[in-house]
Amino acid sequence: MQRLTAKAQFEAVLATGSTVARTAHFALHRAALAPAGTAPQAPQQDTAGPGTAPRRQALFAVPDQPWLGVVVPKRWAKRAVTRNTIKRQIYAVSLDFEADLPAAAHVVRLRAGFDKARFPSATSDALRVAVRTELRQLFAGARR
Repeated sequence: MQRLTAKAQFEAVLATGSTVARTAHFALHRAALAPAGTAPQAPQQDTAGPGTAPRRQALFAVPDQPWLGVVVPKRWAKRAVTRNTIKRQIYAVSLDFEADLPAAAHVVRLRAGFDKARFPSATSDALRVAVRTELRQLFAGARR
């Protein structure tokens, strides 16, 4: 599984508006990849100087594999340790469902915060279990 890293890749997936699965805290967005040779292009500034045409670069270099990106905003997970824990759980659970995911670009987005009264520790085992359980539901819903 390839990982989304560039801002343009995330924007391309989120711009499609295709939400394939949703849980209480997460949403899974998917964008189909173009066949090899016709991959979506992103403009890139040319360093040759003004007046030159911008170069174009393929967004997804390997279009026959699933791509995954994660968006965990500070709005919903204030502490960095919590954001990193959630990201690690997303990538770990996605490996279990890699064979079931189509060759497309996917973005898992945290869309609501976890209750601080229920999970007071930023990185507790209870939070990990809750996140993993919900992510399994999310990826199982994406299979349908």
